Amino acid sequence: MRSREAGRVLVRRLLPQRVAVAPGHCRLLGLAGSVALAAGGATAGALPVGDALTPDSGSEALGLISTYFGLVLLIAAWWLLGREVRGPKPPGPRSLLITLATWAAPLLPGPPLFSRDVYSYLAQGAMVHARIDVYTHGPIRLGGPLADEVAPVWQHTPTPYGPVSLAFESAIAHASRAEPSLGVIGLRLIALLGVALMVLALPVLARRCGTDPSAALWLGGLNPLLLLHLVGGAHNDAVMLGLLGAGLVAATGRWPACGAVLVTLAALVKAPAALGLLAVATLWARRVEGSGRRVGAVAATAALSLATTGVATAVTGTGYGWISALTTPASPDNWALTSTLGRVTGALLEAVGSGLAPLAAPAWHGLGLLATAVAIGAAWLCPPRPRPVYALGLSLIAVAVLGPAIRPWYVLWGLFVIAAAGPGGTVRKAVVAGSGVLALAVLPNGFAPDSRQLTYAVCGGALAVCALWCVRHAPGFATGDALPAVPGGHRSERSA
Repeated sequence: MRSREAGRVLVRRLLPQRVAVAPGHCRLLGLAGSVALAAGGATAGALPVGDALTPDSGSEALGLISTYFGLVLLIAAWWLLGREVRGPKPPGPRSLLITLATWAAPLLPGPPLFSRDVYSYLAQGAMVHARIDVYTHGPIRLGGPLADEVAPVWQHTPTPYGPVSLAFESAIAHASRAEPSLGVIGLRLIALLGVALMVLALPVLARRCGTDPSAALWLGGLNPLLLLHLVGGAHNDAVMLGLLGAGLVAATGRWPACGAVLVTLAALVKAPAALGLLAVATLWARRVEGSGRRVGAVAATAALSLATTGVATAVTGTGYGWISALTTPASPDNWALTSTLGRVTGALLEAVGSGLAPLAAPAWHGLGLLATAVAIGAAWLCPPRPRPVYALGLSLIAVAVLGPAIRPWYVLWGLFVIAAAGPGGTVRKAVVAGSGVLALAVLPNGFAPDSRQLTYAVCGGALAVCALWCVRHAPGFATGDALPAVPGGHRSERSA
């Protein structure tokens, strides 16, 4: 026994120990990253075309370096805070919410980050206000300065968004008089309301699913993808996920009918949320006894969804064109798995002189849809059957990963639900790793990078790593306790 203990002491001395970092230090580190990120975005973000800098300008280079410097600091702070969540004195939900507000605040006054989609939303809202059919025409039909702000790939593309999304886009476009800077602020405020619903729903949903609320908030609320793309990018996915989270809270509680309405409203922002109706129907059916009543619960979910869709469409007056617009093609350079395989296969067929090259991309997209259907079926039907909320999270991840188009914020669809209901283990670790990688995947201006921009980004990241090394060895930064790396896991098994 003495020899074993002596061996353990020797191992502890020889191997580097993983140290804990106080939550307050994590908060300050993340704040520094967020400030640097916002400062870089002021010159390298998705600026209005009139304010955009020339590609070879020094300010744009410094902006990219600052952006990736801050981004790496923010990711590191999030990861270190995650270790604290599983420590002996974990921060509670209130402390985590304060940290989220601290990290998000510097991103609010700046330009959009990592995407120009917010300008598309504003243009679509102006089109609705001008009574132009957004399900038939792209923003180019609107004309004028606002249409010029939309990324070229989407200027001729109809919108696939539902009437609820168009309703708040139209209201903001009217209130801001379609002025881009004011419109961005308005749409960011709407996105913040969605984020608020998300972070309010997460702890409640986590408790009902048997998951640690702090771990759920860390993974689903303080995630860098949420900060970068829902706060910084002001994407309408924030409203979709906020309504979806509120609907799931209602469905896991005593108000499944309210849950069906809220989830339908989420789907009328973006269609993938419609998968949440499967969870609502399943949870409702489990609350009643007898096969007849269970069938009635499923039928009631469907009826409420149809009624909500009809009322929302009638109130907004935008029609049902969004159903056909769901087939809007993905951009040709999209880096989704099926799109990439389609391009590679098409190039190979072209090289051998085959006339089948144009069919490669559609074929892979079809296979992707089939694989998505299989994955969703497996999530819900294969034994052991997971809880409905967790099955929904897996389904939304499958839709994002196997679909014809992917953007980093699409992963938030399933990540948000998995944060509340996913057990500890491989899936949760994969989601954590994927979040860190995807946070680095897009330039702050939303366009594809060139070699020069990649060099600046790498320089910024390398500077951040050096800064982290210095901070790591600063007196008083670490507390010295070894902690687990990935927070998560269920405390108990429940039906949700």
